[in-house]
Amino acid sequence: MKFITFVTTTNPAEVGAPPPALMQAIMQLGMEAGARMVENGGMSDTATVRVRGKQVVTDGPFAESKELVGGYAVYELASEAEAVTWAERFADLHRQHWPEWEGQIAIQQLHVFEMPG
Repeated sequence: MKFITFVTTTNPAEVGAPPPALMQAIMQLGMEAGARMVENGGMSDTATVRVRGKQVVTDGPFAESKELVGGYAVYELASEAEAVTWAERFADLHRQHWPEWEGQIAIQQLHVFEMPG
């Protein structure tokens, strides 16, 4: 089963850039995950296409600029419980190395559809 996690920072203006110790710990966690982590990376705001009677393009994906999706990871795991465990470990690294950071990690199962042809 594939899962994607999104890391959302709820106080980006207050905390600035992540400290190097956190980034080092995240790299170590990624090495520990090995083949279970299919892909990961950072994200930046671009645009959102919304349909509300008509199609509207706006800057960034968030209703409030107080939120920022800073990264994601895709895992190939046996269960949702395992995905929660990896997300908890990732969150714990933030608590240890960046205590002023506030945010959340959303977990969603991916359902991959094969394209014909």
